[in-house]
Amino acid sequence: MVEVPVADGGEGTVDALVAAHSGRLVPVPVEGPLGDVVEAAYGLIDGGAIAIVELAAASGLPLLPEDRRDPRLASTFGFGQLLVAARAAGVRSVIAGIGGSATNDGGAGMAQALGYRLLDRAGREIGRGGAALAELARIDASGVDPAWRSVEVRVACDVRNPLTGPEGATAVYGPQKGATPQMIEQLDAALKNFAMVVGRDLGVEVDALPGAGAAGGAGAGLVAFLGARLLPGAPLVVEAAGFDAALEGARAVFTGEGRVDAQTAYGKGPSEVARRAKALGIPVVLLAGGLAEGWERILEAGVTAVFPIAEGAATVDQLQGDAERLLFDSAARICRLMRIM
Repeated sequence: MVEVPVADGGEGTVDALVAAHSGRLVPVPVEGPLGDVVEAAYGLIDGGAIAIVELAAASGLPLLPEDRRDPRLASTFGFGQLLVAARAAGVRSVIAGIGGSATNDGGAGMAQALGYRLLDRAGREIGRGGAALAELARIDASGVDPAWRSVEVRVACDVRNPLTGPEGATAVYGPQKGATPQMIEQLDAALKNFAMVVGRDLGVEVDALPGAGAAGGAGAGLVAFLGARLLPGAPLVVEAAGFDAALEGARAVFTGEGRVDAQTAYGKGPSEVARRAKALGIPVVLLAGGLAEGWERILEAGVTAVFPIAEGAATVDQLQGDAERLLFDSAARICRLMRIM
């Protein structure tokens, strides 16, 4: 049996790629979304040449209880600190996963941590958070470490939303971060101003860029401030994990998903695993914590069969608490079935 940890650019990407390459985790104390100190970590693989970072580790929604979520104030500054620490380790390339953000600041906080000065009309540094972007009048890049010019930054990005407008970062993802309808209007206008200043001062047009709205606009910020490339998350991470090489000689592939629904077939890790295995004629078994509407679409993506792991009626807490045994027992039953077929 060969194990290949995979992810699609969201939480778990660092752990997956570090495990796949026998890399190492480097802990870094950084500012959380609202300025509290949190312990984040980046991964080093390929002998320290490649860093793996997750925005969620420093600026993620799980770091804030619901009553503290406020995209007007939440900042990606800690994510920028994580990037600075990784570059200082001498890496030549960065793979960034940007799912699960608590922020709506267009990556402005990240830029400030990198050394960009984001100034208002009076020449003062603007504050942190999405609302402060309404005051942005000029960007000064003179304080940015020139070593970034030689670092390739690839971003695992599974959404195609533009930065602003009805399909933009704020309107689509703002409510889950605590934005009210009034906040959405305010924050969208602030991001529109941000895009205008970025286009004028940095020469990068980000407002209509597909994927710019990812992670509260951090997709736009990574492109504008670090020259990053936004790439589909699952293919980027699955390939980086060495999955294709592990398929050689395989009789079957087992993969998993917490809940399989209509979205699983579009850009999620299991669909990418299935696509690559199907191309080689290898059957794919998907073990699922649960099934929801539209789960059948994953079969069209190349999965041969889907098996829920639950034994009778079970709550999410029960499934999580007994996940290892349930996964093992389900896989064992399927393997026995495959032996007699």
